[in-house]
Amino acid sequence: MSQADIGLIGLAVMGQNLVMNMNDHGYTVAVYNRTTSKVDDFMNGPAKGSNVIGTHSVEEFVATLKTPRRVMLMVKAGEVVDKFINTIVPHLDKGDIIIDGGNSLYTDSNRRVEELSAKGLRYIGAGVSGGEEGARFGPSIMPGGDPEAWPAVKNIFQDISAKVDGGEACCEWVGKGGAGHYVKMVHNGIEYGDMQLICEAYQLLKNAGFSNDEMHEIFKKWNTGVLDSFLTEITTDILGYKQEDGTHLVDYILDTAGQKGTGKWTGINALDLGMPLTLIAESVFARCVSALKDQRIIASKVLQGPGVKFNGDKEAFVNDVEQALYASKIISYAQGYMLLREASETYKWDLDFGAIALMWRGGCIIRSVFLGNIKEAFEQDPDLDNLLLNDFFKDAIHMAQAGWRRTVIKSIEIGVPTPCFSTALSFYDSYRTEVLPANLLQAQRDYFGAHTYERLDKPRGEFFHTNWTGKGGDISSTTYDV
Repeated sequence: MSQADIGLIGLAVMGQNLVMNMNDHGYTVAVYNRTTSKVDDFMNGPAKGSNVIGTHSVEEFVATLKTPRRVMLMVKAGEVVDKFINTIVPHLDKGDIIIDGGNSLYTDSNRRVEELSAKGLRYIGAGVSGGEEGARFGPSIMPGGDPEAWPAVKNIFQDISAKVDGGEACCEWVGKGGAGHYVKMVHNGIEYGDMQLICEAYQLLKNAGFSNDEMHEIFKKWNTGVLDSFLTEITTDILGYKQEDGTHLVDYILDTAGQKGTGKWTGINALDLGMPLTLIAESVFARCVSALKDQRIIASKVLQGPGVKFNGDKEAFVNDVEQALYASKIISYAQGYMLLREASETYKWDLDFGAIALMWRGGCIIRSVFLGNIKEAFEQDPDLDNLLLNDFFKDAIHMAQAGWRRTVIKSIEIGVPTPCFSTALSFYDSYRTEVLPANLLQAQRDYFGAHTYERLDKPRGEFFHTNWTGKGGDISSTTYDV
């Protein structure tokens, strides 16, 4: 007899926790896993005594579901998702819904919406953020795909999601096609940037002679102000965590960072759309540099730095680093929203930027007080081109600017790498500069490739070519944008 409100395939940590979250909210969930012993372990462990229904075949799994059947996949992105879709589709009827809750690339979700729609099925690509704890007690959920499928899953998703500001759910329909997974991708890119910025602050403070215990207190204090966020909070905990012998665990962790690809995807898409996502790109490259551990060990013995030690006012330096972290974070989100706006226009998604800030306000890895200010900015002006043009963020950058600049200068003086602090400041200075040296760049392009240029004293859209040497001729190349 069909009795499950929703079914979930994939009983890794995220899948299990989402199931128990749904169970807590009164939903009956059927579960299946390719390795069926995981089903038994789950039913005899976390799900024991619950209303969860364990199944051992796709046929049994589908038979337990109420119509329209709602099947949620929590499996590895890419080929695995397609394989499960192909396995399940023959057992479904028109109007049934497949939900991909993994970190799928948005173009895959675009394709799957179309392919399943042609078969009379509905597809949702839902970004889910919050890690294990979020999945269990309230994640941020970013659903997109077939709009006709949304009403059938809306209550479930909004019930299990995180709540903020008096009960608002951190889950709302994002848009058609791959919009949900796209917003999750940009979320992860911003996450890369936030983490790298915190790491740069940590390295600067460490280089200035602060102990882990002192830094624990610094980050604890920062988490009560404008930097209040999940990542600041967990950094506080990490810096305070000690092993049984009293030593700090963080000092024993190898300094090579891993990545699963979403930050890289964000950077690639930014290049495709011509958006200057410099901070997130640098955060990805910082992880790449960290992976060159063996080369860095050799280089550290042969390549010289400035040989200068920090010897300034430590308390003032802490304040400066805090301002650099805050200002750079503003730049990161400003760039992220520039990309979202361009994607919304290019892919015709009509994204609600304030709603996205609300979805990120709770439950997810980048949740912070800061996102409330972003939500307010877009409520004041839904057509806002850039967060930096909003009064709140403009004033915040102006207040933080002096400390930010001193921090970057000091990092250069003492030879501590701050790729994200530095690129954020360079972007800010570029964005606020009316005249950039691209006039010379265009002249160079015209000189060697006859690529043409526009003139300040002529209307936009009128192009010119100069025979710079008298030998190049007057034929020009066609104009185009990459």
